[in-house]
Amino acid sequence: MQGIYLFDLASRQAEWLSVRQAAVSGNVANVNTPGFKARDVDPFREVLAQTQMTMAATDPRHLEVNASGVAATTLRKDAVTEQNHSKNTVNLEMEMVKSGEINREFALNTSIVKAFHRMMLSSVKG
Repeated sequence: MQGIYLFDLASRQAEWLSVRQAAVSGNVANVNTPGFKARDVDPFREVLAQTQMTMAATDPRHLEVNASGVAATTLRKDAVTEQNHSKNTVNLEMEMVKSGEINREFALNTSIVKAFHRMMLSSVKG
């Protein structure tokens, strides 16, 4: 029987979210640093598309579907439209929006893992 990779996928998304939160907090910490360029990470869907994790049919009636997991997360320069007088590109409002998105994605990730865990426990207990 093939392993179930939902926990691995959720763990990798949590790692990606941690890296993104570190990038956002670095941006906020350097909001007054002259010449600092705002950074963010590649979107999770792009990171997900770079992995080798695939689904496998365990029954002839299953559909053959290719799926992806998570590869390394890389930092990228954020798309910036304006600089302030010190050539700093951090927009504090956008960083707070990103922080809220990260918080919601962590909550969703945790909820999915909890639900899957409950489902696994109920199937094992019978």
